[in-house]
Amino acid sequence: MNYTETISRLRERLAQPLPGLSAQERMMGRVVKMPLTVPDNAKLSAVLCLLFPVEDELHVLLMKRKEDRTAHSGQVSFPGGRFDETDANLRATALREAKEEVGINEHEVEILGSLTSLYIPVSNFNVFPYVGFARQQPVYNLSQNEVAYTLEVPIKELLHPDRKIVTDVVSPAVPDVIRQVRAYNLEDGTIIWGATAMMISELEAVLGEIGNG
Repeated sequence: MNYTETISRLRERLAQPLPGLSAQERMMGRVVKMPLTVPDNAKLSAVLCLLFPVEDELHVLLMKRKEDRTAHSGQVSFPGGRFDETDANLRATALREAKEEVGINEHEVEILGSLTSLYIPVSNFNVFPYVGFARQQPVYNLSQNEVAYTLEVPIKELLHPDRKIVTDVVSPAVPDVIRQVRAYNLEDGTIIWGATAMMISELEAVLGEIGNG
């Protein structure tokens, strides 16, 4: 299947009921226990899972956050952040944050749909992931205050069975505790865990359903 057919099928699949928590939990690695319900005071946020072709092969955009001693300091994540009252909706939040953090222009992105929202207890964010597609490889303009660098990861590499590991991590939120978590381990040694890994896990489940997992 070529990437254009994959994108077409993905667009259709994201309009249907999603795998949800069961898919997210395959790569679960929480620092703080999940409450029974999302708190009323949870902060709304959104991220952009951007897919794009490089030499006719689909890649996904990730970024390494700068070390700043916040809850998600230094972690690999999707571009994204907190909902602002000036945003029309959470979709707009994801696009605005992608522009501010890595320089992705809204007009270059087609939103294919969304994945299941995910509450992050350690930072009290309820995150809404949006899956986007860009027809060309992005040109970046990184926020020097927030982003260390970007990663363009082939989907086939990211979702290969050999990329899944169980490893020890230390969260900036609880620096004196070492936890064992499920994670994606890229070929260059980059570790992706926590909420981002859980979102990728649901994307992996969806791609598997359409025959590209």
